[in-house]
Amino acid sequence: MRLALFDLDNTLLAGDSDYEWGQFLVDRGVLEREAYEAQNRAYYEQYVAGTLDIHEFLGFALRPLAAHTRAELDRWHGEFMAARIRPMIAPGAHALVRGHQEAGDLCAIITATNSFVTAPIAREFGVEHLIATEPESRDGRFTGKVAGVPCFREGKVRRLDEWLAGLGRRLDEFQESSFYSDSHNDLALLERVTRPVAVDPDEALAAQAERRGWPVLSLRRASAPGARRR
Repeated sequence: MRLALFDLDNTLLAGDSDYEWGQFLVDRGVLEREAYEAQNRAYYEQYVAGTLDIHEFLGFALRPLAAHTRAELDRWHGEFMAARIRPMIAPGAHALVRGHQEAGDLCAIITATNSFVTAPIAREFGVEHLIATEPESRDGRFTGKVAGVPCFREGKVRRLDEWLAGLGRRLDEFQESSFYSDSHNDLALLERVTRPVAVDPDEALAAQAERRGWPVLSLRRASAPGARRR
């Protein structure tokens, strides 16, 4: 069996779902525009630069979940999917995922964005397995805190190993393991798989891919290819 792992934001999506969720809440009037927009933009710029303090960011990103009921959040998320996420799905993303699924590969989306935001997106792609940052909940409501290890940088590798262990598997048991990502923040996991693929990569990852001879793929063209084997 082969393993196929897909980053979500700026990889399968031509944008960042975490950032867009905050902007969506601002546009609905749920969050105060000026202060939240400025902080949301600053954290995104830190992520791009590779300087993001993930625990500080999660304190900011998960706070709105704690302020509202799950019913309210779910209703808003349905609107969010229609207004922000479906138009943001990269043209070649479905074909890439489907190619791996039809090949019989074990597929998972692995993302630093929290599972409340990303679980419906994984279902949109028909991907059963999601490895994401988990927001803590108590008595049916989110607390605004993170549960366990954030799925970010080296934490992505740890969360992957934990998920595979739950399936009775190890990464090195797979005949081939692919990971598709756009970001230099994912270098720790890209270095662990047998087939790292840079997808519409940021400048730092593009340089790494060129130096290491990793394949580079764009999903933002309608003719983007599906899964390829080396």
